[in-house]
Amino acid sequence: MSASSQAAAPAAPLPVDAAAIAVIVVLSLSWGFNQVAVKLAIHDIPPLIQSAVRSCGAAVIVAVWMRARRLSFDLRDGTLVPGIAAGVLFGIEFLLIYRGLVWTTATRAVLFIYMAPFFVALGARWFLPSERLGPSQWLGLALSFAGVVVAIGVPPPAAGRWEIVGDLMIVAAAAAWGATTLVIKASALARTSAEKTLLYQLVVSAPLLGLAALVLGERMEAMPSALALGALAYQTLWIGGATFGVWFALIVRYSASGVSAFTFLTPLFGVAAGHIVLGEPIGAPFAAAIAFVVAGLVLVNRRR
Repeated sequence: MSASSQAAAPAAPLPVDAAAIAVIVVLSLSWGFNQVAVKLAIHDIPPLIQSAVRSCGAAVIVAVWMRARRLSFDLRDGTLVPGIAAGVLFGIEFLLIYRGLVWTTATRAVLFIYMAPFFVALGARWFLPSERLGPSQWLGLALSFAGVVVAIGVPPPAAGRWEIVGDLMIVAAAAAWGATTLVIKASALARTSAEKTLLYQLVVSAPLLGLAALVLGERMEAMPSALALGALAYQTLWIGGATFGVWFALIVRYSASGVSAFTFLTPLFGVAAGHIVLGEPIGAPFAAAIAFVVAGLVLVNRRR
């Protein structure tokens, strides 16, 4: 699957159609399994090292792809500053996610990171006036978030100060994800190729994540297993090298709020992947959670 070629952004965002929904479902499924891939590799490859390697490897893939398609690498087209900003936000997002997981649980992290659509919808009030949500769309976001809560289960109150710190780091990561979407949508990045937007984020985030891994003392003690290397390859080749580029193409072409709302599917796929691959249990409310999410997505993407 490839991202769109360099083209001017449409004057007004398109409503999310069936083709876009199909693509977003594939992305959500991929990202849901990505959490399992991280867990499969984390005993052999520390998390920030995983993220830094993914950014480096994916950057090479995207650069080769751009060269093959003869897409512009020109930094004088007004994209340099927003590109660096998006890259810094991208790096901060994954730094906060991986380090926040040191202090909080994966269940709580999955719940809090998918507050990102709320930050997109909130920011759209100021930065994307044509995409402001109405009451029914806000209700849809609330229903989808409720579905995630039902699927995962409401986390118990934080047991201590560091768990609260971890929770706040994950919420901040969700805000960074939402801010990245807004920067792309409201800047010159909306008028360049999705591949170039992705390359900015990968090139800027890789040294940030690598430096963070060094400062925090992450190191590999032995040669990783074949399973860990396979999981890292999945993150690098598919997640970093393909899905993010497709995502950026979608948020430029379609309503950012509408597209972002579909990311509520990702934790549901993540729970299912955890059950199938890792044997983690799925509770009876899972079907009800799907109903909440689907109902919310219908409301978010209704024509006003």
